[in-house]
Amino acid sequence: MKFARLGPLGQEIPVLVDGDVAYDLRPVTPDIDGAFLSSGGPARAAAALTARELAPLPAAETLRIGAPIARPSAVLCIGMNYAAHAAESGSEPPEVPIVFLKTPSTVVGPDDAVEIPRGSEKTDWEVELGVVIGTRALYLSSPDEALEHVAGFVLANDLSEREWQLEISGGQWGKGKSAPGFCPTGPVLVTPDEVSHQNLRLRSWVNGEPRQDSNTADMVFDVATIVYQLSQYLALEPGDLVLTGTPQGVALSGRFPYLKAGDVVELEIEGLGRQRQEFVAAGVAR
Repeated sequence: MKFARLGPLGQEIPVLVDGDVAYDLRPVTPDIDGAFLSSGGPARAAAALTARELAPLPAAETLRIGAPIARPSAVLCIGMNYAAHAAESGSEPPEVPIVFLKTPSTVVGPDDAVEIPRGSEKTDWEVELGVVIGTRALYLSSPDEALEHVAGFVLANDLSEREWQLEISGGQWGKGKSAPGFCPTGPVLVTPDEVSHQNLRLRSWVNGEPRQDSNTADMVFDVATIVYQLSQYLALEPGDLVLTGTPQGVALSGRFPYLKAGDVVELEIEGLGRQRQEFVAAGVAR
């Protein structure tokens, strides 16, 4: 199944997307959030669709696309999880997952305009596979248990301000990862039965020019290992978002210029949809 949230910021309507039709999910749930995911909500939504209890949302195609999950309690990220990206960053592939956080306020719709932060000169793009947690995961016994706790997958852009992340970070990456709007997410949340998450092509473009082109098969740590490893140190809660790293082809490599106002970034992961963000000067998108 595919879930989405459509409508103005803060007033998104939950929908189940079946083919080209977006069915209004409000008879089943007020939102696509942790409570919905952890309480059998997807199964109830599927049953309601089969029973013809859901109606198409009028004019759905005209509505803004919001992030397909309500604001999560946490956005956890894995760094250097593609060997080629680690190399272009001047590092060896990590021996254990590198973990950092983005603030939940970074999560916005896939096509929302994104502000270049005030004073930023090194805003960068990163196409990533996102994992949405469905049930609480803590102290899992092995990676074999991990996928039972996954509600689905999303496309995400882990935007970064590289000077703040690496040069004036104080040793932590969060400063360069957490500007408002720095995690465009969606357009849809896709349940695990609909995608082969270990073999998905992921790509990005800037102003129509190709930048990244890789496959999730190239990840250093796969999804099951990431979820298992995180659960050893913290509790993953329903609705939380885990970003699994980006492949080579970002501005940090030195091969491409950093983003500026007027640039357009597009990203795609097969089976999970496509994003398009226009970058604007600080203060314009508010």
